Amino acid sequence: MTSVLAASGGVKQVICINWGTKYGAPFINRLYAMVARNITPPFTFTCFTDNRDDLRAEILCEDLPPLEIAKMPENTKGIWPKARLWGAKLGSLEGPVLFLDLDVVIVGSLDGFFEVGGPDDVVLARNQTTPLERLGQTSVFRFPVGKLEPLQHKFRADPQGVADEYEFEQRFVTRNAPGGAKLFPRRYVLHFRQDCRWPFPLNYWLAPRLPADARVVLFPRGLLPQHAIDGRYGHKGRAMAPLDHVRGLLSSNRREKNPLRYLRHYILPTPWVAEHWRE
Repeated sequence: MTSVLAASGGVKQVICINWGTKYGAPFINRLYAMVARNITPPFTFTCFTDNRDDLRAEILCEDLPPLEIAKMPENTKGIWPKARLWGAKLGSLEGPVLFLDLDVVIVGSLDGFFEVGGPDDVVLARNQTTPLERLGQTSVFRFPVGKLEPLQHKFRADPQGVADEYEFEQRFVTRNAPGGAKLFPRRYVLHFRQDCRWPFPLNYWLAPRLPADARVVLFPRGLLPQHAIDGRYGHKGRAMAPLDHVRGLLSSNRREKNPLRYLRHYILPTPWVAEHWRE
């Protein structure tokens, strides 16, 4: 069997995508730096973007791939603009590529992500938020350029219908990948809230932990790496001392009305995130 690296000329090809103003150069540059520290060369890092300002010289930039959809889905939880990556061509790249979301934190070697399966496989991180469903996670996934073209055709034919049926783009990829989707080992990609944060009441005494076997840590649902560094539970959270947060139970203005959920939605500042999430 041809190895994954042989199909890409011996080069580990890492890609990301950026559009709009939510992330931009600071996230892209940090992601490149984390990749460079945690991969065995040779490798390339390509960003498909609509804004190349302030990006590091080592980053290979390509224009956003065309999608040719007049109206993207509305009122959906999925990140459907990722469908731009599913075309027959992907800039100047060929062969297997490893996609990374801009808000992941890389804490271990990426080499293993190029060793699972074969060069023609679509391999996704495991989505542990739905344990009863064999679902992949497209925050970290590998695919050969062009393999997902049938999915792009299906999505372009009825964007809203596909989004309504599958809700998340990762469910659409998992269930429709030609030849089926494979999954990376469970511990390769961890979920910050589920795998690192301590349950109540330990979350008031212990900072989120970094499991020794972690390679990539995901920060979904509005909790970004900077929030973890600050000790804020997402965009609307505030950094505060444990006792001050507990006292907030008495406030009639608290955002989370369910008392138990309110107590669970607290984290202490997390130094290891700052250690890894940097240029």
